[in-house]
Parts: sequence; C-alpha cells; structure tokens
Amino acid sequence: MKQLHISIVVYLSVFLLLASCANRGVGPQGGPKDETPPEVVKETPENGTLNYKGNSIEILFNEYIQLDKVSENVLISPPQQRPPEVKAYGKKLYVNFEEDLQDSTTYTIDFGSAICDNNEKNPLEGYSFSFSTGDVIDSLQISGIILNAEDLNPISGIVAGIHQNLDDTALTSMPFARISKTNAGGRFTIRNIRPATYRLYGLQDNSRDYLYQPGEGLAIYDTLITPVCRKELQSDTLWLDSLTVDTVKFIERTVYEPEEVTLIFFKENKQRLYFQRAIREEPHYFRLYFAAPQDSLPLITPIENDWMQYAICQPNATNDTITYWLTDSAAISLDTLSFAMTYLKSDSIYQLQPQTDTINAIYRAPRLSERAKAQMEKNKKAPQVELSSNARSPFDIYRPLQIRSLTPIQTFNSDSLHLYRKQDSIRTPLNFTLEPVDVTQMTYEINFPWEAEKEYEFVADSAAFIDIYGNANLVFKTEMKMHSLDEYSTLVIKISPFTSEAVIQVLDEKDNVVRSLPALAKGTRFEYLTPQSYYLRLFIDQNADGLWTTGDFLTHRQPEPVFYFPSKLTLRANWDFEEEFEYLKLPLSEQKPEAIRKDAASKK
Repeated sequence: MKQLHISIVVYLSVFLLLASCANRGVGPQGGPKDETPPEVVKETPENGTLNYKGNSIEILFNEYIQLDKVSENVLISPPQQRPPEVKAYGKKLYVNFEEDLQDSTTYTIDFGSAICDNNEKNPLEGYSFSFSTGDVIDSLQISGIILNAEDLNPISGIVAGIHQNLDDTALTSMPFARISKTNAGGRFTIRNIRPATYRLYGLQDNSRDYLYQPGEGLAIYDTLITPVCRKELQSDTLWLDSLTVDTVKFIERTVYEPEEVTLIFFKENKQRLYFQRAIREEPHYFRLYFAAPQDSLPLITPIENDWMQYAICQPNATNDTITYWLTDSAAISLDTLSFAMTYLKSDSIYQLQPQTDTINAIYRAPRLSERAKAQMEKNKKAPQVELSSNARSPFDIYRPLQIRSLTPIQTFNSDSLHLYRKQDSIRTPLNFTLEPVDVTQMTYEINFPWEAEKEYEFVADSAAFIDIYGNANLVFKTEMKMHSLDEYSTLVIKISPFTSEAVIQVLDEKDNVVRSLPALAKGTRFEYLTPQSYYLRLFIDQNADGLWTTGDFLTHRQPEPVFYFPSKLTLRANWDFEEEFEYLKLPLSEQKPEAIRKDAASKK
C-alpha cells in the first residue's frame, strides 16, 4: 500500500512539472498593445540637405520596419519616369534613384502611410523627406481638397499637380512640375514649390505617367495660382481664472496662401464604345450588348432574307442593350441569324468611327432526353400574353398604375379594359386612359387622380391584349388600396439666392435621389413623401436638359455646380415642412453632411 502511495506522488509530481513547462507562455505577458509608429533616428543625408550630388538615401528608425503598398503610398516630386527603388531592411529604409536628378531642383519624397512598424503595422503618417541639388530648398506649398463633382464626396488617391507652363496642352504633353496625392479625406499638400505662377490640376492617372489620357478623371482649377508665404503673430493667452489674464504672448506662425483650394473632380462622358456580344435565348428574339451608351442605333443588314423589315426594335434608355423581336417565321426557324452590323466604335483617342462587323445570333436549343421532351410536350401550355402590374396595397397616390407584358403588344381593345373604384361590394366604373410607355408597347401606364384610402381594381378581359405573335391574354385582375394622406409628409424648399436653373433633389439616407423637381421662386413643393429622414442637394442645370451634366476637358467646360443642404431633415407624418436652402452660405468642402459623406474612390 505504501509503495502505491509513493507511485501516485511521483506521477503527480511529474504531471505538475510537465504542466508547468507547457504553460510557460501563459499568464501576464508583454503589456499594452504597441500603437506607436516608428520614429526617425538618423537621416543620411540630413533632411533639407543642399547641393546633394548622390543618388541614394538611408533612413534609420528606432525599431524594425516594413513597407506597405510602396507604389500607392510613396510619391516623389518632381515625378520621375522611373520611380526610385524603395526597400526596407531591419531598422533601415533605403531609397535608390533610378535616373539622374535635375540640377538646382528641390526633391520631396512623401511616404504617405508606407512606413510601418514590424509587429503591429502602425504607420508613420505624414513623413516626408526633402533635399535640393542646388543652393536653396524651395519652401512654398499649395494645400486643398478634391471633391467628386456629382455628390461632393472627397476622393482619395487623386494626383494633385501643378504646371508652370500655363497652356492647357501641358496636361497632355508633359509631366507635372510637382505633385501630391489626396488622402481618404480628399486633402492634399504640394510642398517645396518655387516662386512662380501655376495651373493646378487633379488627375486620376490610371496610366501612372502623370499625363492626362482620355477616359481618366480630372479636376481643373480655373484660377491661376501664385503661392506666397507670410509670417503672422498669433496670440497665446494664459488665464488665471475666467476674468484675470496672467500673460499674453505672441507666437510667429507661417501662413501659406492660398490656404485651401477646392478642386471639383469629374469624369468626362467618354466611355470606350464597342460591341460586346449577341445573345439569342429564344428563337423569336435576340439582344445586342454594347460597352457604353450610344446616341444612335446600329444599322443591321441581314445576309439572307430581309427579316429585319418585320422585326421590332426595343432599345433601352441608353441604347447599350437592344432587343430585336422577330416576327418573320422563316427567320425564327433559323438556328443562326447572320447579318452585317454598322455602328460607331471608339478609337484609341475615344473618337467614334464607323465599324462594320458580321454578327451571328445563334439559338441553341436545350439538349433533352426523349423522356424529358415527352414530358415537356405534355406540360406545354398554349402561348398566351402574360400580364403583370406594379399594383400593391397600400399604393402611392402619385404613382401611375403600370400594366406589363412579356412580349410586344400589337393591339389592345379599350372596351375590354376596366378600372373600378371599390367600396364594400360595389364597383363603380371609371373613365381612364391607357398609354404605352415605349415603342414596343410592352408597358402601359394609367395616370389617374387616385383618392386617398380608396380601393381600386383593374380588369383586362380575355383577349384584351394581342401580341405581335397573335397570342392573347387570359382574364387579368389586379387590386390596390391607396395610402392615407395622414401617412405622408410635404416638404417645401425655398432656395436663396433664387435661380430658375436650379434643380432640387430630395435624397434618402444612402444619398440616393428620391424626388427631383425644378426650383420655383415661390418654393418647390415635394408632396407625398414617406415620413423619414432626408437630405437635400441641388445642381445648376446650365444646359436645361433636366439632368446633371459632367465636364469636358477639350471645351473647357466644368461640370454643372452641385450644392448640399448641410443638415438632415426628419419629416413627420401629416406635417408640412418648409426650409430655406442658402446654397452659397458654406464652402463646398463643408456642405455635405458627415452621415452621408464617404470616399468617392471606395465606389470603384
């Protein structure tokens, strides 16, 4: 028994010893998380060196470092055709220039957030290194913000650059004299500028050549800039209490002017236009897809029989998706429709040129087993016009009732269409007009002065609609009940100063347009709004087309101006709200509410 007791003690001791060894790492360890970025210990040559003749830079830090996204974060000014080699080894960072440096030039390397510590990846923000190959370090600077033209969102990753050559062709023919890049807040600072007069631009620079290429987004500052630097005294007061001043001292502050400029970034309405593909999902129609909106429809010439004269063309709103409904039985029976198509295609500089291609629209019937074919034949229904509507309960009283068909309609019989107002079991017939929405007559609208809280029913008798293939509809009924007026809000907006060119937009909490109306001098009235939170935006419709229009580089046209109401509007049911929109009161950079502001580059 004693021997057994000794054995147990020995086993327990060994177990505890092993457990303690296995858990050496458990328990209090380290300390608080390291949130401190690396610190510069030594720079070779020193930051601000004059008459530098070397071709490399060495920077020592107080801890081990790593580099993050060097090509995106590190920016050298003036820009170089061959970017320098930037590497990190241990606690040191090395910059080796791949091309000769210019004489009597100040160079600036902005590292952005590229330099991080090795453990927690804490970035060293805002660190820049400057030197001169001449006798002086140029010290002027230009700071500002770049905002997206359509929604005033700040936009990151945009190159801000200056040209001393004031001709517009400089943007397309020579790299910038000095550059910076916008941060997540859209802000930039171009440093170490020599005294002169400049043009200021913003450039998306997808090609990374610091030249404007068609298709890239850009911003153009219309006013020439002559940066200056001045000193001013700023008071620093020490109070003993709320009434007694102990001392007043003045601190000298360096002020760079202009202090902040605002550039409006836009993408021209230029997309590369080309034909993508033809798809024929069913024998009786095919679709053509283009890469961008186009102003005109393609010219189609059938290679076999002239089935095109019997086809019905259904373009979408931008002509980049076009459906052709075939009505010629001979064409429908062909597996392959071959035709010549002439259309406008973009060349390398985005100019539209006529292009003719031979297109094959091929229908491939599904491969089925004999059993599956028999089952399909058994379940096959007689062709018919399938109708649907946008009716639902409750229904907005300002919205038209839409009746939709899956195939183009040839004719409809008005006597077989009925609209009723329902109360209890009584149906009162109403006079109404059914209007087609598009040329294919696949969608119709009933614009009727609906009454609040009333119930309505639409009925299409059998064979009321006949499509282009001779098929008819079965009896179709749809019902809806209107919203109560107590469920709506009304918003009246008066803009100051008034201009008849303004278009006011009501936005939801995701910055999407809910309603859009032209401004009226007596106030623009938005009725039947759902009670919730909204935001306001307006644009100056300079070309009077009712749409916001972007800018154009070649014609020196800026995008149409956009302004935001700086606060959120919370509407309550059965209330009328009136607001004055003083759209010039605040700078553009301060107008957009923080809740809906975001980096425009994050949409990509």
